[in-house]
Amino acid sequence: MNEDFITLTIEKQKNIALIAHDNKKAELIAWCEEHKEILKKHFLCGTGTTARMITDQTGLPVKGYNSGPLGGDQQIGAKIVEGKVDFVIFFSDPLTAQPHDPDVKALLRIAQVYDIPIANNRSSADFMIRSSLMDETYDRKVINFNKNIQERSKTL
Repeated sequence: MNEDFITLTIEKQKNIALIAHDNKKAELIAWCEEHKEILKKHFLCGTGTTARMITDQTGLPVKGYNSGPLGGDQQIGAKIVEGKVDFVIFFSDPLTAQPHDPDVKALLRIAQVYDIPIANNRSSADFMIRSSLMDETYDRKVINFNKNIQERSKTL
């Protein structure tokens, strides 16, 4: 067994974060409505305005965190680290500058570090939500951070 990595399991009921930049909120809401039957089987959370709009317009229960520019992206990143978010749908707007771009990059980075599936547009979200893995548990490998910390503490 390779002690450099540990196995974490994504359960059948996924913890899905829903995020969208302002120019993409309507598209994400329409996507959620289209996939409502699948999404209602899972626990949903999202950044403030997006979460509220999805709930108001689709009836799906979405736990809201702060708005992205007010730290919501960072809150979702923290939930990834805690093991409480294991799937991210983030409809980002590549054509508009975002004042909280460093926060967005940090969220994307932590999702990669923790091997979290992340979709950043409708096509990737469609492929992910329609995957047979949505109805199964899934084991993912992440760095064994405890071992990494022990080794680093000996060399510094």
